[in-house]
Amino acid sequence: MNWKNMAAIMAAIYGIMAMLPFFLGKTNFVMHILIMCLIWAVVASCWDLIMGFAGIFSFGQVAFFVIGAYASAIVSNTYHVSPAGAILLAGGFTAAVGILVGLPCLRLKGAYVALVTFAVHMTLEPLLKGDFGRAIGTGGSRGIMAIAPLKLFGVTFSSADPVPFFYLTLIFFIICTLIILFVIKSYWGTAFVALKDSENLAASLGISAFKYKLTVFALTSFITGLAGGFYCHYVGMLSHRLLGVDLFVTLMVMLAIGGIGHYPGAIIGAFITVTLNELLAPLGTYRPLIIGILIILLVLLFPDGIIGLVQKVFTSKADKATKPVY
Repeated sequence: MNWKNMAAIMAAIYGIMAMLPFFLGKTNFVMHILIMCLIWAVVASCWDLIMGFAGIFSFGQVAFFVIGAYASAIVSNTYHVSPAGAILLAGGFTAAVGILVGLPCLRLKGAYVALVTFAVHMTLEPLLKGDFGRAIGTGGSRGIMAIAPLKLFGVTFSSADPVPFFYLTLIFFIICTLIILFVIKSYWGTAFVALKDSENLAASLGISAFKYKLTVFALTSFITGLAGGFYCHYVGMLSHRLLGVDLFVTLMVMLAIGGIGHYPGAIIGAFITVTLNELLAPLGTYRPLIIGILIILLVLLFPDGIIGLVQKVFTSKADKATKPVY
């Protein structure tokens, strides 16, 4: 998708989201869904950048989100740093972890990278629940039950009054998604795609796999860590259950719906998936079944996701418009 189409879709998303509180602001449940949509759209966009564009099959995105959330909560609660400062520090810490995870992955390819990053995901839960976790302030198996709300310019942003927090999260969402868009459409994005398509050819053109792959690990980890910090100060508590398979699968569903490597499909996929998840919650055990059936149908009918379908429609119309008439 070209730059103009991407920008038009994202501008429409920003505009619609900014207007929604004027109509739905008095319904806390709806505002909660919208805030979750914004947070998870950022996480899904980061995963789309590293996997869909850079071609690195990282399965550690949920782990980085949880690391950012716990880091922000611990720094805020234990060391009495302001929540805003704690979120930034959490982003930096998560980026450092991302670099440490990315270094060994540079020597690996394909499924092996997926195994290493998923191993980080799997080992994080026992670390948080065990003696080490309790020592650093994770609360062990109980989790962290009270996290200070975010305060900026004398205004308290919390779930008790979701509209101000929604607009704060919207600003965060706009900044992060624009950064990802600029990266995709910059020389860096071209280098990512070149490495994804043919690493040997990219190397012959002077593109350093070490430099660009480590950069995308650091960038996506940093932004995901910030999203985790926003999440923890919004919900006010944390649990190791965030590392459950359900959340990991849900994030994958977001990419499948939107279209992997078809930005901003990850954003649209996140909005659809989070909304469905919340609205179908009263159905209990039937919710995963219904969502699973919908996903199977969607993948079979639209394998490239919603944005892939939109691209095909526009391409088909363009071909018809330029087809010579005899």
